[in-house]
Amino acid sequence: MTSDLLAPLDLAFWNIESDRHPMHLGALGVFGAHSPTAGAHAADLLAARAAAVPGLRLRIRDVWQPLGFGGAARESDPDFDPLNHVRLHAPTADFHAVAGRLMERPLERGRPPWEAHVMPGEDGVSFAVLFKFHHALADGLRALKLAAGVLDPMDLPERAPRALEPPRGLLPDVRKLPSLVPGLVRGALSDAGRALGIGACLARSTLGMRTVSALTAPSSGTRRTAGVVVDIDDVHRVRKTAGGTVNDVLVAVVAGALRRWLEERGEGTKGVAPRALIPVSRRRPRTAHPQGNRLSGYLIPLPVGEPDPLGRLDTVRTAMVRNKDAGPDRGAGAVALLADHVPALGHRLGGPLVGQAARLWFDILVTSVPLPGLGLRLGGHELKEVYPLAPLAPGQALAVAISTYRGRVHYGLVADARAVPDLDRLAYAVSAEIETLLSACEM
Repeated sequence: MTSDLLAPLDLAFWNIESDRHPMHLGALGVFGAHSPTAGAHAADLLAARAAAVPGLRLRIRDVWQPLGFGGAARESDPDFDPLNHVRLHAPTADFHAVAGRLMERPLERGRPPWEAHVMPGEDGVSFAVLFKFHHALADGLRALKLAAGVLDPMDLPERAPRALEPPRGLLPDVRKLPSLVPGLVRGALSDAGRALGIGACLARSTLGMRTVSALTAPSSGTRRTAGVVVDIDDVHRVRKTAGGTVNDVLVAVVAGALRRWLEERGEGTKGVAPRALIPVSRRRPRTAHPQGNRLSGYLIPLPVGEPDPLGRLDTVRTAMVRNKDAGPDRGAGAVALLADHVPALGHRLGGPLVGQAARLWFDILVTSVPLPGLGLRLGGHELKEVYPLAPLAPGQALAVAISTYRGRVHYGLVADARAVPDLDRLAYAVSAEIETLLSACEM
């Protein structure tokens, strides 16, 4: 049985998980239904198709051989049964309420770490599917590919085959070691310098910072989700008038929504600038390893204390430009890159401590998940809405994931249910902030 050693960052995700902090990604898709039995039919389709998707058969097991001591590897599960992963639930009128409870539950680690939960709608004209993928199995792009394997086939242009990286864990030819030493030394010195630089940037990011307890409340292990849909044309109108990128506008909306929400809760916003981690993919087209996470990130202060909506957008744009100029390999947001320099056993022993340190690194996750522009279907039923859902690290009470699908932006909000019982009010604040930005652009 062949296996593939987890990349360092995947191994970190695998080891920092706890019962209260499951490290799985989610996506809640809402489909139009032709009949009340459409949900049950969709569940049957998902189970039948999953058996033919190799990536969905992969489990993760511990590795104690010399080359991967203390690590873990993906391997095909000889006892894989799709019926252990696809579940049909009772009809519901609130897909997000069910999704929140399901996001609380860690995936079973002895099986391939993914699940698909089908929820028929009580209205009889819709159903939803919640996909859950462990972050050690897939990042956002990989999860999208795995989910696409069980949806209806799409007519896509053929892509040229990509060159794979050499298998991990193989030793270099000993005869070449003398010629490799100078390069290895230079690389080690460069890596050490970069690590010191990242650490210094992280330390500076905490100076004068004022966050709010709503974002860093003690973890309860409970989850709540909410979703917001925004017209992409409105986002483009703001971008064309005020400048910046689409992503700048979407992040500024989060800052403005947090301000509105905190003020409604009676919490002060003066000087509040929570640190937002914005993941950046380092996956190289055609050459990246097909399985592993390859992520860095930008760390920016969200200008929650700024009362002017266009001022908030300008602050976000300036911070993003500064991060892009420095590149994704440097700066406080690039802490994830340090995982590459920790031995496998170090990840296993230090995973819980690393997880607890997340609250020292950032206050809120704001991530974008790409989706295809083509319409997706399951059993002939059209995907109407899709909300990406991010995991909560220890010490985090809120995460925001964003996807654009067929002309609309979908915000997926995940929160600790006890720390943020009013997540629906924050969702409303996201919609209101878009209107605020549009009004400011017309003045």
